Amino acid sequence: MNTILVVDDERFNRALLTASLKQQGYDVLTAENGLQALEVIQATPIDIVLLDLMMPGMDGFEVLKRLKSNPQLRHIPIIVVSAMDEMDTVVSCIEMGATDHLPKPFNPTLLGARVRSSLNEKLLHDREVDFTHELERRVQEQVFEITNGQRATIFALAKLAEYRDQETGFHLERVSAYCKLLSTHLSEQEKFRNLLTPIFIEHIVLASPLHDIGKVGISDLLLRKPGKLTDEEFNEMKRHTIFGAEALRVVDAQYPGNAFLKMGIEIAESHHEKWDGSGYPSNLAREQIPLSARILAVADVYDALTSQRIYKVAFSHQASCDIIRKNSGHHFDPDLVESFLAIEKEFQQIAERFKES
Repeated sequence: MNTILVVDDERFNRALLTASLKQQGYDVLTAENGLQALEVIQATPIDIVLLDLMMPGMDGFEVLKRLKSNPQLRHIPIIVVSAMDEMDTVVSCIEMGATDHLPKPFNPTLLGARVRSSLNEKLLHDREVDFTHELERRVQEQVFEITNGQRATIFALAKLAEYRDQETGFHLERVSAYCKLLSTHLSEQEKFRNLLTPIFIEHIVLASPLHDIGKVGISDLLLRKPGKLTDEEFNEMKRHTIFGAEALRVVDAQYPGNAFLKMGIEIAESHHEKWDGSGYPSNLAREQIPLSARILAVADVYDALTSQRIYKVAFSHQASCDIIRKNSGHHFDPDLVESFLAIEKEFQQIAERFKES
């Protein structure tokens, strides 16, 4: 049953309209002023509003203006109920977005026709909205299926680079999980809410394994050297960020418009940049560093600290947290460090879940 809201400051008019509409099979709610009408509309799904113009306090013009400026309510048909000598104002209301006009005193037959016409218009709108949502859902499902199909290939390519670096455990799995955890926590904060959308989080989970893919261009002698690198060797090692970004840019040029791939480029190129500008390869500082790369930096360093490698022993979880805390504002974005410390126990749980054998 369709619900109609009758808004009129005169009780007699409300009673007449209500009786006629109920006789035609509609459910009817009433409001005696504009403010009350808005409260009813916010609280109850309304199919049509019959709106008087001249009311004390908030008049019909203001109600119409507010409804049509609200994206969630602007689709509700509004039939202006007005005396014939107010035709100039009625025309203005139609231009403001009112659906139709019902003259006073109203004719029950005309009332029924106006209401049915407005309901048909709303039905078409609702079907269009439903169709759009269904189309968006199907497209999203298709994109997700494609992403799942690509995920294994992307992860396998990233694993090839990791094997050459003798990090054959769960490094990529942990970093991906850390990125998802940190991004999700940051998305709840006002500063990052509009940036860290569900799509961003999905992309960073998928792109994070590509951060060291440029190591395929680094000599095995450097990758597997057990001792400390010389300055010359370290400068060569730094080039893996450039190699990775260049390789992904070639793919991006062939298949442009892929947001996930662009994030992969950001991560591969900039995950060793530092908040204070002392990182590499471009000495970017603060917000010059892409947010995806700043997130990856925290995840990657935490994993490096807590993992044993041929050139180092593993630090404890607490010692690793202390190191990251001390490097807030130097190596890391302070906002990200604050978020990391708020959920550091969950980082530890992930580390335990994907513990190296």
